[in-house]
Amino acid sequence: MRLLNSRLTLRWTADFFKRFGAIAALFVMVGGIAGCGGEPAVTSNAGVVSQDADAEGSGAGAPVEAPEAPSERLGAGRHNLQVAMPDGVKLATDVYLPAGQEPACTVLTRTPYSRDEGAAFGALFTSQGIAFVIQSTRGRDGSEGTDMVFGDDGWGEHQDGFHTVEWIKEQSWSNGVVGTFGMSALGISTELLAPLCPDLSCQVIWVAPSRFYGQLSYQGGVWRKNLCEEWISEQGSSHVIEEWKSHPSDDSFWSLYDLEKRAPDINAPTLHVGGWWDIFAQGTIDSFTSRQNRGGERARGSQVLIMGPWGHAPTKKFGDVELPDNFMDADLNGTSLRFLKHWLLGGQSQPWTEAVVRYYTLGDFSDPNAPGKEWRTAQNWPPFETRDETLFLHKDRSLSAESPVASDDALEYDFDPKNPCPTHGGQNLILPAGPFDQSELGKRPDVLRFATAPLEASTEVTGRVRLRLFVSSDAPDTDFTAKLVDIYPDGKEILLLDNIQRVKFRSGFEQPQPLAPGEVGELTVDLWSISMIFNAGHRIGVHVSSSNFPRFEINPNTGADFPPELPQEMRVAHNKVHMSAAYPSALILPVPAEQ
Repeated sequence: MRLLNSRLTLRWTADFFKRFGAIAALFVMVGGIAGCGGEPAVTSNAGVVSQDADAEGSGAGAPVEAPEAPSERLGAGRHNLQVAMPDGVKLATDVYLPAGQEPACTVLTRTPYSRDEGAAFGALFTSQGIAFVIQSTRGRDGSEGTDMVFGDDGWGEHQDGFHTVEWIKEQSWSNGVVGTFGMSALGISTELLAPLCPDLSCQVIWVAPSRFYGQLSYQGGVWRKNLCEEWISEQGSSHVIEEWKSHPSDDSFWSLYDLEKRAPDINAPTLHVGGWWDIFAQGTIDSFTSRQNRGGERARGSQVLIMGPWGHAPTKKFGDVELPDNFMDADLNGTSLRFLKHWLLGGQSQPWTEAVVRYYTLGDFSDPNAPGKEWRTAQNWPPFETRDETLFLHKDRSLSAESPVASDDALEYDFDPKNPCPTHGGQNLILPAGPFDQSELGKRPDVLRFATAPLEASTEVTGRVRLRLFVSSDAPDTDFTAKLVDIYPDGKEILLLDNIQRVKFRSGFEQPQPLAPGEVGELTVDLWSISMIFNAGHRIGVHVSSSNFPRFEINPNTGADFPPELPQEMRVAHNKVHMSAAYPSALILPVPAEQ
């Protein structure tokens, strides 16, 4: 990732193309993509070509007419263009064309970063007879307009992604077949155009959400502070932070960024790539399932999913563990290129013959003989039939299948927003990510730690994990956090999953429902998904608290959505987790039906 300053070592794939330049060379070495028209190109810089078009006003909703297409045929190489949108705003666009006179299929990427970093892919695709287009989003790297951080990519007011696809299709060098390729911010920009482009050939999307609310801006109704504020600020678009923060509920504003609701309008076969500790881990899975099951005619049954043991990008030394040598055996690069080749070259007439789902099952990283730590394949997600294994929380801090019998058991703690529990690993981007040891944090007085007895046999958990809590507080509102940890025999507590839930959003995110002081309410912390085999002798652990800062915004415990400017206006919350016969708080694990 691009080093933007000494503190921040990770970014939203600002160096996507730099980091994958070597991959482009590898693609060529292993055969890459067979040509879709034309001969191998000799790459060159053809200079700046200005392309103006008649502009008409654009409104929200259905797609509007795309810019007028130029008539001239551009030569082989790189062309720096200014492509006008219907409102007159011109977007800086680099077009890489192969040699030859035959129109070619096209791969499109839209980016908030530097277009120059697309040169490696321009060389790759043109050498294989494929045109490559990389476009700067509004207000970024030579494009006119104001950067709205994905607000112009989808089906809102400007619909820049749709207009660009239509512009490509009308060019003399295009045969009308367009696919997209992108990771992180680049993937988000191109995935948002999919509902407006019913004839889009295909998409390859690495690490991107399926909806913004719940996966990017807010989780469990809590502002995703570090990710949103740090990254957006670095883009020079701080005005967007205030706009996003002005919508703490899942209201109509967020429908502009909800690809799950628009799944029936998406017709593109798509390869989805994610990681268990990625910031968009659940979004990658939900993108796959929503399109696979509810997408348009060409999308249904034509989705592919890869989930690996990494965060926003693969790395062998990760958190407090070192991944096995097989952690990259999913062939991400080759699969991406084969997928593009299949659909760009008329794959709709032939079935995709490779695995539909490829996922990595985690395990005990300290024991080479422990089960798990392997790649598996499946035809869908979840990969097999599961049942809910319910492990109840008990006052003695145990976690077991035995239901509580006491009438009033509970554990309590004080949550002081001026002394929040710090973030230590997990699904982060800018903060250190991954499976860090949580044992020291588990000793804090504002953390409730629960654990099973040592497992007599290995136990697999594959699917979506939930923590059901019955809670009360003396505060008008507060938060509850949860962590799923693998407790090793030596005492390490390796973080697998973590998330948060705001109490007032316990019944839904559209309308807050305050909990009266002292009233017991039920809420569920959605811990997202994983595939993990807990080794025999290990224990399954859960941490419950009320903060995870700065990953998530601190709850001031006053009923307000955000902390006040003056810290003294925040208050301490006396929070309680109930675990009685009437209020059976429990960890719910998806385990194989036959286990």
